[in-house]
Amino acid sequence: MNYSFDTICAIATPISTGGIGVIRISGDNSIEIVQKIFSKKITPEVINHGWIVKDGKKIDEVIVLPFVAPKSYTGENVAEIQTHGSPVIINEILNIVLENGARLAQRGEFTKRAFLNHKIDLSQAEAVLDLINAKTQKSAHGAANNLSGALKVKIEKIKDEISSILGKIIASLDFPEDVAEVDYEEIIEKTQSAIDEINDILKNARVHNILRQGIKIAIAGRPNAGKSSLFNKLLNIDRAIVTEIEGTTRDTITETLEIEGISATLIDTAGIRENNTDKVEKIGIEQSKSAIDDSDIVLCLYDGTEGTKKEDEEIFALAKDKKHIIIKTKSDICDNKKTDNEISISSLTGEGIEELKKRIYKEIIGLNPAESEFLTNQRHQHCLRLSLEALNNALIGAKAQELQDLISIDLKAAVTNLGEISGEVITDNILNNIFENFCIGK
Repeated sequence: MNYSFDTICAIATPISTGGIGVIRISGDNSIEIVQKIFSKKITPEVINHGWIVKDGKKIDEVIVLPFVAPKSYTGENVAEIQTHGSPVIINEILNIVLENGARLAQRGEFTKRAFLNHKIDLSQAEAVLDLINAKTQKSAHGAANNLSGALKVKIEKIKDEISSILGKIIASLDFPEDVAEVDYEEIIEKTQSAIDEINDILKNARVHNILRQGIKIAIAGRPNAGKSSLFNKLLNIDRAIVTEIEGTTRDTITETLEIEGISATLIDTAGIRENNTDKVEKIGIEQSKSAIDDSDIVLCLYDGTEGTKKEDEEIFALAKDKKHIIIKTKSDICDNKKTDNEISISSLTGEGIEELKKRIYKEIIGLNPAESEFLTNQRHQHCLRLSLEALNNALIGAKAQELQDLISIDLKAAVTNLGEISGEVITDNILNNIFENFCIGK
């Protein structure tokens, strides 16, 4: 793969009014380009204070931070200009940098260069994006651990385990007179150990995906069952309009919140009732049914002052094939008796709300969620499953005492697939798919 390593630049902070804005420049000529527009001699590896100047005119008082290769984020010469946080000033200085020989960076190009210059591996590059997009503390901590190399270390350990037995097999095949054939029991032991370690990672794949991507929660029920009141209570704001008039919510409303460390998109749906002649409300009801289909868990509400009716049962049936929780509402003004599978709540007093949050977490994550020192994404999981398939084939061959050169083919495939996680084996398509999701400036 051939890559261009010219000098690139981009705004690295959000384009909005703030205390400071940062422009990042990376490439062989980065410090030289900034020196052309800076009022003082730039001293490497120290904080430089001065002015950005164009045609003898002072543009802004700034700080310039020069990083000399390879001691930088990208592994190249890097200069960062810290300006005052006016979008006008930031863009003007960016244009001056471009006029002096840099080009505008593409999405994720700084992190891509860090990977290509061997400052980080591919799993760490992906962790940068996960850290930027983290919606909860748990997902942020998992991404930070990946960035620190936790996943990289784990994968390297498994690879080394497979490679050690693969090396012995290859040596015995290449030098049969000097190296004895590897004992099949040793192949079985090492292969089984690698299989167990990969299975340990994959058993938490669903939890990892939830922590990274979050969940969707639909609140469903008849009109006036208390859906919007619960929606507002979970958010701790009056987001949805609440009245005693049936059909007040005529459209789906969504907001994001955190439940037990999980990012959740909460969907307040229109009350579902049949034989409705209001055209707008009918559209809202169809949207409600669609929201139930798309959700990860459904909160099925019924009015505790009225008890469950046929209409309630029909609505609950819409969620029968999904994770769902039956919720009795208005517990502050009704008989609080409930079945074992129900949760009784009052959106007015807050009774049962914390119990509901814990129940949602239990239904989504499970009883004993494993605390993992890293997170995997779907690309990692795909590579792990391919490696696992190859290892299982090798294990079958070893137990059947097949020719060891055949077993070595599957072991090599396992190592290759694990290598894709760190980026040892990579294609342009994979790189482009990963880095196109980054923002410009990172």
